[in-house]
Amino acid sequence: MDERRAIQLVARERARVESLLSQASREIRADGSLGRQQTGENEDAGSALEAESVDVALEAGLREQLAAVERAEERIARGKYGISVESGLPIPDDRLEAEPLAERTVQEQRDFERRMTR
Repeated sequence: MDERRAIQLVARERARVESLLSQASREIRADGSLGRQQTGENEDAGSALEAESVDVALEAGLREQLAAVERAEERIARGKYGISVESGLPIPDDRLEAEPLAERTVQEQRDFERRMTR
């Protein structure tokens, strides 16, 4: 893949993830502020805790995506973007267009995910 296109794709992912992360952080802060203001009479504590857990998990997932963006930026800087971190095989451009942060070929990613769930 052309380096200019790689930079463009990864920059777009960075902007998307940073925007979602900012939004999630604002929602977590807002929910926390509202929760402290509640007397408890009108709030289902279980639902509030569940919503907070979901928000925190979402934020953690977005932070993981931001780390993936940083790894992709490092690969671009080293001239290794589009090369599998596992095998050194090229990652097809169509995969990178669909998933700019891809670190492995499709089959390697499937195998990696299977290993991680065991």
